Amino acid sequence: MTSVIRIFGIDPGSAATGWGVVDCAGARLSYVASGVVRPGRKAAHAQKLVEIFDRLSALIRAHAPDEAAVEETFVNASPRDALILGQARGAALLAPAAAGLAVAEYAANTVKKSVVGQGHADKRQVQAMVRVLLPQSGAGDGALAADAADALAVAVCHAHHRDMRRLEAAS
Repeated sequence: MTSVIRIFGIDPGSAATGWGVVDCAGARLSYVASGVVRPGRKAAHAQKLVEIFDRLSALIRAHAPDEAAVEETFVNASPRDALILGQARGAALLAPAAAGLAVAEYAANTVKKSVVGQGHADKRQVQAMVRVLLPQSGAGDGALAADAADALAVAVCHAHHRDMRRLEAAS
């Protein structure tokens, strides 16, 4: 009997942080839930970070995942934008870590390659493959925001890589 591992995936952003939860039983993946945290547009930056942390923390308590995965920051053309994204990513990393979860990090190209088969896939391709892998998610048919689909892709990527990561840590 294969045990079920619940994975909480996060696609961090300061305006929209996607989250997704999947259950992994061996090679079988099942959709659990997903959504987007959207801090108030007019809130101070520090308050946006608090909201990201608080909302993700509440979702982690509600869904009781076993592990978490967060997408790494890609290099941004604007240093200011990269800093703001990095701060949102920090809040996104802190929420599962504060809950005592092991947190894996994956580059955007690794996530895309794990889900679509190529590292430079666009958001529509990611949504389409998430819909194929997790049909109950509604990805790609307008029912699921791109940020939530990206977070589910992060969780799927972790499901594909978690055994390899455990083997590397053991050696």
